[in-house]
Amino acid sequence: MNIIKLNNGVEMPQLGFGVYQIPLEETAEAVYQAIKVGYRLIDTAAIYGNEKETGQGVKRAIEEGIVTRKELFITSKLFILQTPEEKAMKTIEHSLSIMGLDYLDLYLIHQPYGDVYGAWRALMTAQKEGKLRAIGISNFKSSKMIEFVGLNEVKPQINQIEVNPWNQRIEDQEWHEKYDVQIEAWAPFSEGRHELFQNQELAEIGKKYNKTVGQVVLRWLMQRNIIALAKSVRPERMAENFNIFDFELSEEDMKKIAQLDKKESAFFDHDDPQQVEWFMKRMLDTEKSNI
Repeated sequence: MNIIKLNNGVEMPQLGFGVYQIPLEETAEAVYQAIKVGYRLIDTAAIYGNEKETGQGVKRAIEEGIVTRKELFITSKLFILQTPEEKAMKTIEHSLSIMGLDYLDLYLIHQPYGDVYGAWRALMTAQKEGKLRAIGISNFKSSKMIEFVGLNEVKPQINQIEVNPWNQRIEDQEWHEKYDVQIEAWAPFSEGRHELFQNQELAEIGKKYNKTVGQVVLRWLMQRNIIALAKSVRPERMAENFNIFDFELSEEDMKKIAQLDKKESAFFDHDDPQQVEWFMKRMLDTEKSNI
């Protein structure tokens, strides 16, 4: 497993397992199986609604002696309604409690909306108290990342953003490297959009190494020094995604993949007014349902 050192000296695995959209009743088993396969980076979030089940899978793996807590790198995230400083502190405590953990290895501000500066103060405090080993942001444009670096006592260690062959974020990576903020990729397979797994170019590259399209994509990210999250509920697919450290893409193949870049999200733009409106309506609906 490749290891990435963050700007505060904390080390984390470069390849991780994400639980977004895994059915609640399958999450604990999926996390347990992923750890058995070899994953040590586990990624969840408060808005996913499966922090508890993620913690259950982690607990089972530890109790069975597959791993120790120190060998794992566990991430969760703070959503929009919890961004005011006081709410953020309570949400961090809730995440730790519901997951059965004394600390989290990484905690992120999930979206670039709300009181992100209040949230950041809470994350910095929790980091100083040893409750969070590393802190970061998610879905922040490079301009907002630079602002965060300039106006905060502690710079983000991570920015988790969409990176895949259709949205390669080449310029964003240059800015993040300049400011020493590590990029972590969500949706490296773009959830199969634009027929990623049927792409002829990627398939031909895979044939050269006896690898699948998914393995080629993950290897491409490893060679770009980007942390990546893969997801599956099938142990055989988990193992397949994990089996990417026994080959290296040639410079020619890396250039071929670079030509696939559409320079646009396979999902949505966080600055698009319609998308922001959707987020705000969803937040209001969530708030009303919790009253």
